[in-house]
Amino acid sequence: MSTLNILLISILQGATEFLPVSSSGHLILFSKFTEFPDQGLAMDIALHVGSIIAVMIYFSEELWIMFKGLLKTYFLPNFKNAGNRTFYLICIATIPAVIAGLVFAEYGTEIVRNTKLIGWTIIIFGIILYIADKIGWTVKKVEHLTIADAIIIGFAQTLALIPGTSRSGITITAGRFLGLERTEAAKFSMLLAIPTILGAGCLAACKLFNTGSLSEVVYAIDGITYSFISSIIAIYMMMWWLRNKTFLPFVIYRIILGTFLLLYSYGYIL
Repeated sequence: MSTLNILLISILQGATEFLPVSSSGHLILFSKFTEFPDQGLAMDIALHVGSIIAVMIYFSEELWIMFKGLLKTYFLPNFKNAGNRTFYLICIATIPAVIAGLVFAEYGTEIVRNTKLIGWTIIIFGIILYIADKIGWTVKKVEHLTIADAIIIGFAQTLALIPGTSRSGITITAGRFLGLERTEAAKFSMLLAIPTILGAGCLAACKLFNTGSLSEVVYAIDGITYSFISSIIAIYMMMWWLRNKTFLPFVIYRIILGTFLLLYSYGYIL
């Protein structure tokens, strides 16, 4: 891989991983509309590692509170402790994605990796995000979530296995429907990304080790660095924006991008 290729996909991954615009959809489209080769398994892992480091640094205080809560309760579930409660809600919300991910890994996902489907999912789930943001109350914080809420968000996250849906977008949408404040919905979505992406990364790493393609790891360090930088910038910008604004700009972007993809897919744009 060239340095330019690594730089571009790293910036793309980092900028879109936590924004509600679908990072997987953008990476698939990048390989379709450019002459750059597919980034490969090792680089894909590296890009996600960079993003996870960024979210863990940004939410380091929340992660520390969770860790202290677990220590105080001897790692046993205790929803009276705020940190413990958040940790186990994240665990509960992760379960549906783990099950769905294993099913997709078994039967493959190539059937859903096409430009037409990505175009439709980007538009449809963008509109649903707009509706949720428009009618959803803004009265809840993460600590107000119930087990039922976590399960609903968890099942919503499974839809992100369809490229173009956006993992962050669909979990934020579910959070807004449940009444989470915009920044709180984004926070829970990003905290939920930690076990989800780490789990997927571990599976991919095992696959990489078994195939013996370790030569790709040489490029991974640059990918981690660039992805981390773009991810941390994207997180700070989105959280700053959501303190007083809505998700409307992301919805507009999704509709414009989705429309372009559909026009291209159906032959109206050559």
